[in-house]
Amino acid sequence: MDQWLIILSAALAASIVAGIAGTGGGIILLPVLVASFGVRDAVPLYAVAQLIGNLSRVGFNWPLIRFPVVFWFALGAIPCSILGAWLFTRMPDTELFKFLGGFLIGSVIWRRWCSRSNTSFSVRWFAPIGAVFSLVSAIGGSAGPFLAPFYLSYGLVKGAFIGSEALGTAIMHIAKLASYQELGAISPAAWMNGVVVGSVMILGTYTGKNLLEKLSAQMFMNMIEAAIAGFGLWFLLK
Repeated sequence: MDQWLIILSAALAASIVAGIAGTGGGIILLPVLVASFGVRDAVPLYAVAQLIGNLSRVGFNWPLIRFPVVFWFALGAIPCSILGAWLFTRMPDTELFKFLGGFLIGSVIWRRWCSRSNTSFSVRWFAPIGAVFSLVSAIGGSAGPFLAPFYLSYGLVKGAFIGSEALGTAIMHIAKLASYQELGAISPAAWMNGVVVGSVMILGTYTGKNLLEKLSAQMFMNMIEAAIAGFGLWFLLK
C-alpha cells in the first residue's frame, strides 16, 4: 500500500507539472516506476500511463493543436517506435539502466542549452525529430524533455505546444505499445498497472491546465531537473 501511495503521488505530481509545462512531468514518474517494478516492466507500464496522460492533454487543448506539426512528427515517429521497441527487447537490463541514466542527465543539459536557442525551422523537420526521439523513447521510456525546445523554437506556446506535443507523443506511444505487445515485452499486469497510474494522471492534467495561466513553471522545473539528474546518476552507477 505504501508503495502504491508513492507511485500514485508521483503520477499526480508528474501530470500536474506536464499540464503546466507541457513536458518533463512524466519523467518524474519513470524513476519511481523503475524502483518499484524494475526497468524491464517499468518502461512498458510507463508507456501505458503516458498514453492516457497525453490523451487527456489532447482533450483539454484540442482547439489549439497544430495538426501539420503532429502529422510530420508522426511520420517519423511510427517506424522508429517499432525499431526502438525491438531494440528494447534485445538490450540487457544493465545496458537499459545505463541508457536511461544517460538520457535523464542528458535531458537536463539539453533543456538548459536549448532554452538559450531561438532557432526556427520548417514544419517538415518534425519528421526526423519524431524519428530520433521515438527511438529514444521506446528504449529508455521517455523523450519529452528533449522534444520541448523544438516545439518552443517553432513558435508553439501554452495550449498549442501542450496539445500538439501530446497528440504526436500519444501516436508514438500507440505504435510503441503495439510493438511491445507483439514482441511479448509487456505483461497483462503492466497494462493494468499502467491504466491505474494513467487514470490518476488525468486528474493531474486537469489541475495543471487550471494552473497554467496562473503559475510559472520555473520553480517546478528547477526542482525537477535536480531530481532527474540525481536519478540519472543513480541509474548510471547501478
